Amino acid sequence: MAEEEFSAKGINGQLTVKPQLVVISRRGILAFATQGLKGDKEIRIDQISSIQLKRAGMLTNGYIQFSFLGGAETKGGLFDAVSDENTVMFNISQQPAFLKAKEMIEAGIERSRRATSAPQVSVADEITKLAQLVEQGFLTREEFEAKKKQLLGL
Repeated sequence: MAEEEFSAKGINGQLTVKPQLVVISRRGILAFATQGLKGDKEIRIDQISSIQLKRAGMLTNGYIQFSFLGGAETKGGLFDAVSDENTVMFNISQQPAFLKAKEMIEAGIERSRRATSAPQVSVADEITKLAQLVEQGFLTREEFEAKKKQLLGL
């Protein structure tokens, strides 16, 4: 199954969720007024440590903000979010798309964590296990040497 790409257009930018990246693009007058002439910002999903989503209300806009190692997100709520480069603001009609984007990003974070938490077995550990099998009589010395060469790439 091919992983999908999804975009959510906000007030001061667009958020695109890709299989391995979140891209914040700035287009339009409000984006220029709040962010200047910045290019697209790419954030690797496996580097995101948290997502803050403030829902839009009838009189206030909402926003989605990303924290990651080495990032410098603002912490002042809605008023600071306007100028934060790690934040995209949205209105109530745009909110469903941002909720979907958040779910997709969280799923990507979870996939990344599962992939990196898989136990890694070293070549040395494998050779040690094979040596124990020789001692227990389950492998011959020749089988051990052949497998050891294979593991070492010789």
